[in-house]
Amino acid sequence: MRPAPSVTPPRVAVLADDLTSAGDGAAPFRRTGHPARVLLSGSPIGGPGGGPGGGGVLAVDLGSRLLDETAAAERAREAARDLAGAELLLKTVDSTLRGHVAAEVRAAREGSGRPAVVVAPAFPAEGRTTRHGVQYVRGVRVDESEFARDPAHPVRTADLARVLPEAVLVGADRPEELTELLPDGGLFVCSAATDADLDRIVAAVPDHRAVLWVGSPGLAAALARHHALPGDAAGAAGLPPARRPLVAVGSANPATRRQLALLAAEPGAASAVAGGPADLPGAAAAPVRILHTPHERRADPAELTRLLADSVAALAARDPFDGLVLTGGETAEAVLRALGAHGIDLHDEPEPGIARGTLAGPADVPPVPVVIKAGGFGDERTLLRLHALLTGNRG
Repeated sequence: MRPAPSVTPPRVAVLADDLTSAGDGAAPFRRTGHPARVLLSGSPIGGPGGGPGGGGVLAVDLGSRLLDETAAAERAREAARDLAGAELLLKTVDSTLRGHVAAEVRAAREGSGRPAVVVAPAFPAEGRTTRHGVQYVRGVRVDESEFARDPAHPVRTADLARVLPEAVLVGADRPEELTELLPDGGLFVCSAATDADLDRIVAAVPDHRAVLWVGSPGLAAALARHHALPGDAAGAAGLPPARRPLVAVGSANPATRRQLALLAAEPGAASAVAGGPADLPGAAAAPVRILHTPHERRADPAELTRLLADSVAALAARDPFDGLVLTGGETAEAVLRALGAHGIDLHDEPEPGIARGTLAGPADVPPVPVVIKAGGFGDERTLLRLHALLTGNRG
């Protein structure tokens, strides 16, 4: 994943452990005027399908959440080294602390060569807050929430002092401490319960180029507000409404399953389990088309994801769709690979933590509008709204 020497570093680089994290890390910058591309792991940064040069935002999906800790750390280290020339370097982490958080943060710090790390994983818009160095989701410690029972990546602890014992804890009421402490370097974990708390953290850092930022969409949005380009916010007015969209659901998160149930109950909806005898038989004219993994996870999650991606690709070949909604980072990555895409050119952020754009890749990959969403994000009507967003039926 090393860029050619002639490649101009992006203004903003986002390193993420899965595709939805890359999307929701870059989307706030798109909203504030920056051109942005999300790139699948293994895609050449400077080659065809690579990201924008100076002035743009490049978000790289490292694909590291599925790796073991050692391999994940090496991938984060290499990517941080490759993109160390960016003016702003953000390493995303899951706002519920899933994945190889500590190993990837330490490796990215080493690779970037930046003396200080500011960690702020709160995402208030989705109820994820950090209080006294402990991570909560809607008032419940993440290690006591449904994320502790995640079948693929269960959360073991909510205490960031245990995740990163070398860190200095910075209270939500004392962000100005960063101004005094950062020049000496070190790793700082910042508590935050509101977007205003995150804005104060960003404002307290005197030199953004000297810092490796670590956080979720909440911190990305605060950084984007601070670095907003002048003029009107970027939009997606040029995206045509989809007439034959497809919703592909691979996340096992209960929030997404509730969203799926509501969407599948829409009049005329056609829904099928991926890999079944016939995926969406006779559903060509259905107003809502859904492919999903089984509700009961008796098989290997990776195998279920592969089956879903293969089913989407097969449907694209025989009954093409003109819009996609993808839920879950591993699902989104697998589907894009199956379709031959290298990434996504971002257009906007329709809701906090949700990214919309078009498929990017070789000439034979059509620029189909696509919306990606992490499995745990949104309320019960989120998939309904995203489907309506693609079709233009928002009344």
